[in-house]
Amino acid sequence: MHKPLAKLSATPPNRIMAKDPSLDAAYALETPEDSKQLYAAWADSYDSDFARNSDYILHEAVARHFVNIGGFGPVLDVGAGTGLCGAALRARGIEDIDGTDISADMLEVAKAKGIYRTIRVENLFDGLATPHGLYQGAVSSGTFTNGHVGPEGLHPLIAAVRLGGRVVISVNTKHYAAAGFEHQLAELETDIEDLTTTEVAIYGPSATGDHAKDTALLVAFRRA
Repeated sequence: MHKPLAKLSATPPNRIMAKDPSLDAAYALETPEDSKQLYAAWADSYDSDFARNSDYILHEAVARHFVNIGGFGPVLDVGAGTGLCGAALRARGIEDIDGTDISADMLEVAKAKGIYRTIRVENLFDGLATPHGLYQGAVSSGTFTNGHVGPEGLHPLIAAVRLGGRVVISVNTKHYAAAGFEHQLAELETDIEDLTTTEVAIYGPSATGDHAKDTALLVAFRRA
């Protein structure tokens, strides 16, 4: 798992996760096992404790952008979690959505919503158990961020999409600069085309706290 350049808390990650699943805990993750522990503890309350109470809107921005640039199914939702982005895609008429995530507990919550055609528990850094070019599109919301996934996660995601397929991923704006996404995307210039980046808010107007004004870049492109 990508190790963040700086932690937001001095408290050891396992202590944070065991006592208080939170955004700071998520940003402090260092290993896949850390991720599994945090999201196992957070899964049942994630939608209300984090998404609703924090006025989290990034998944809506990703889904809207995917549709606006002409994306359609079948779609792979990478880092699907509890299905927030998948539900936003379905609400916009996108069908045949598969979800993959490192957390089995989060995917169980998503499964109960009936959003996805299939779900798979996978670590993106181990590759995706997907034949190359299976999907017409791919999305990811909230996965390419501090403590989670860096630009090295782009390769298996792109490989899952067929030629001409649309991809929209959100990347935390500070993480984009610090982790070297621009350099990695430049190296992928023969594999992708129509690359754009659009800055959007991660949280809505009612959000409060240290991260209320955080932004993300919607990185969109077509598989070349």
